[in-house]
Amino acid sequence: MLRVEIDEGSGFCFGVTTAIRKAEEELAKGDTLYCLGDIVHNGQECERLKQMGLITINHEEFARLRGAKVLLRAHGEPPETYRIAERNGLTLIDATCPVVLRLQQRIKREADSTPEGQDKQIVIFGKNGHAEVLGLVGQTEGKAIVIEKVEEAAGLDFSKDIRLYSQTTKSLDEFRQIVAYIQAHIRPGATFEYYDTICRQVANRMPNIRKFAAAHDLIFFVCGHKSSNGKILYGECKAVNPRSYQVDQPEEIDPSLLTEPAFVGICGATSTPKWLMEACKERILENFREK
Repeated sequence: MLRVEIDEGSGFCFGVTTAIRKAEEELAKGDTLYCLGDIVHNGQECERLKQMGLITINHEEFARLRGAKVLLRAHGEPPETYRIAERNGLTLIDATCPVVLRLQQRIKREADSTPEGQDKQIVIFGKNGHAEVLGLVGQTEGKAIVIEKVEEAAGLDFSKDIRLYSQTTKSLDEFRQIVAYIQAHIRPGATFEYYDTICRQVANRMPNIRKFAAAHDLIFFVCGHKSSNGKILYGECKAVNPRSYQVDQPEEIDPSLLTEPAFVGICGATSTPKWLMEACKERILENFREK
């Protein structure tokens, strides 16, 4: 017998849910609505909202807009985006995640409180070029140092003060490794302070998804290829269950993997909509019935 179960803990996080709800509310009014960047790192959900009328633009296109309505996604934006909006008479629907917004404010206070000429390094553990990280670096006028892994911490100047923050969706274990490395190398006279700014709604999914993956014979992890959080969670699945496969859409499911008896699990990232996981479940059952 083939059984299929969807992980109840998977699906949109609070920040993404809020951003999509705001987009749907604005689109329901019939107004033209732009979104600065993909509203979520999931191609299928972006296409659904595009069909509803959402127009996704990049920063260059944003700078050329005049008098339009623009939604800012959950990832957050640097201060320059708000300055451009004010200058160009744009109406912003700000859907920045509250967790990200608080982190932006903390980093800005840190940067603003640093006297001119003081040798303090503001370090962000995150993915270079990621939308959230660009917003965080923007709070420091581009002066923050971004490191993606513990090996890159070796490039810091340990004779200078270090203040460490993290992108909200990064691995808690990796963050702790970076903290330990800096603590072991900071030199006398220099200070090191770190702030665990990882979203617990994301971090708590890791042990849960490991448990879910281990309880099933076969795992399909549904996730857009751009999702930073998705890469981490999929890695957790693969580590405990080698028969884990990442798919972006139902059509990517390989029917040859479906054998009986099997207990199949479907899970996903904080950017994966529930409807897409349901569609994957239906695809699996259809494929099995066709055999």
